[in-house]
Amino acid sequence: MENPGAWLRRLVRGAPALRPPGALPEPAFAARCLRCGRCAEVCAYRAIRPAAARRGLEAGTPEVVPRAAPCWLCLRCPPVCPTGALAPVGAPRDVRMGRARVVADRCFAHQGILCRTCLDACPLQGEAIRQDPDLRPEVTEHCVGCGLCEHRCPAPEAAIVVAPRGAP
Repeated sequence: MENPGAWLRRLVRGAPALRPPGALPEPAFAARCLRCGRCAEVCAYRAIRPAAARRGLEAGTPEVVPRAAPCWLCLRCPPVCPTGALAPVGAPRDVRMGRARVVADRCFAHQGILCRTCLDACPLQGEAIRQDPDLRPEVTEHCVGCGLCEHRCPAPEAAIVVAPRGAP
């Protein structure tokens, strides 16, 4: 049985935060992050933002909100982290922020409308997102969770969303 306090915290905070490239697993990340903002300062695309106060103890830690501003995988953030909360990442393909998931009832391609927006937006062309025989998008295990697909999705409510690493 789940602790009632854990349930309430999850309700108030919402979904887990999508962390920048190189972020350690959440407990280690939270323990090391100083909330210094250096990662956000070097992010030329303004994708990294401090988490809002509603996140409780996570407030001020860096997060990416793909619908607003995705990660462009420039990898400038890990080297400036003074504590190692963001570990070095060798190449964009090595990033593991999360994984995109298609929400079929919102997806134009699942409704029979030709749409390739998420495929075309993906920086890992043909690897992370592919089309099935019916031309619907399928996310593969190569997805790094950058959120470019979610950001570019033309559906009113994103039909492809990134779940942070470790999210259910």
